[in-house]
Amino acid sequence: MDKQRMTLGVLTLLPLAAACGAQTAGSGSARTETAPVTGVHWTVDVLTVDGKTARAPSGTYLKIADDGRVSGNLGCNGFGSKATFTGDRVEFGGMWTTDMACEKGPMSFERSLGRTFADKGAFTAKADGDRLTLTTDGGDRIGLTKEKDAPVRGTKWTVTALGDNNVSQPLPKGANAYFVLRADGTLDGRLGCNHASAQATVGDGHITLGPAKTTRMMCQDSLMRTEKTLLGLFDSKVTYALDHRGIALTSANGTVVSAVADE
Repeated sequence: MDKQRMTLGVLTLLPLAAACGAQTAGSGSARTETAPVTGVHWTVDVLTVDGKTARAPSGTYLKIADDGRVSGNLGCNGFGSKATFTGDRVEFGGMWTTDMACEKGPMSFERSLGRTFADKGAFTAKADGDRLTLTTDGGDRIGLTKEKDAPVRGTKWTVTALGDNNVSQPLPKGANAYFVLRADGTLDGRLGCNHASAQATVGDGHITLGPAKTTRMMCQDSLMRTEKTLLGLFDSKVTYALDHRGIALTSANGTVVSAVADE
């Protein structure tokens, strides 16, 4: 593990400059002259402050939704904010962060990146293909690269949580649940205890699943309850929402299955 994290379970408000006289990113993606900025998972590569460049820890990223909501990671802690755009200028409003302790390297980078957001507030955004540069009026720069979403088909999706739109619970210890949507129109995977397969048609934000064919092993009660919930997705049409390397499946009765792309 390259990071040791200790969750303190609180949120911290950081005083970023409030944006004014600008328009919040709304319907449709905010763009620079050459490429969209919103709706993209931008991996933070480097930060240059006062002429000194530092590489970002793995997992540092920035994402601005079309409505201006900001999410990301500063190097250790997750954060959220609100972005407003005026032409190729972007400003970040008040930002919240989680409050975790990490190793010295990630925390040092996080403090520098946090100060850059807090002290500068406004940036000029320049996109060039899969690269984005945010530059302050003083010349400090954040270099970012577009990271593509995991493909729906062909990815091993590891199930991490079950619930609904209001409450989500992690899988019980020992549950091994995953699925792969194959190019030949099938799904195979594991439901927490048993292996399963089915016909699967993907299209237009929906996945139509045929009846499940499963092995018939018995496992402990918690795993069998997980399996029963996942079996409820089959022989029906479910909606899916892809978010970078995460996917959420929602059944007709409101059950939400959250999964992440297996590295």
